[in-house]
Amino acid sequence: MVVIAHRALREFYETRGREDSKEALECWYAVVKRAQWKNLAELKSVYPRTDYVGNDRYVFNIKGNKYRIVALILFQVRTVYIRFVGTHEEYDKIDCSTF
Repeated sequence: MVVIAHRALREFYETRGREDSKEALECWYAVVKRAQWKNLAELKSVYPRTDYVGNDRYVFNIKGNKYRIVALILFQVRTVYIRFVGTHEEYDKIDCSTF
């Protein structure tokens, strides 16, 4: 998959107090970049706890659900757009289906 944009992950884990997320976020990025998912079932074979929240958005739990990624995934063009990276508490404050 093409992942847009790795920079969002890097900016998040380089923020003071969030350095503990670096390994988990980089691992997620590496797995997604190598993936060839064609649909949600294939995605869930790798990340079974991923939730589809509508409007082509998917929520990934990172580091034991301490952090979350909301990604817009267009399977037909093999592209993942990172729309949100944050703590579980920050995630609770957004409408992830439109974010």
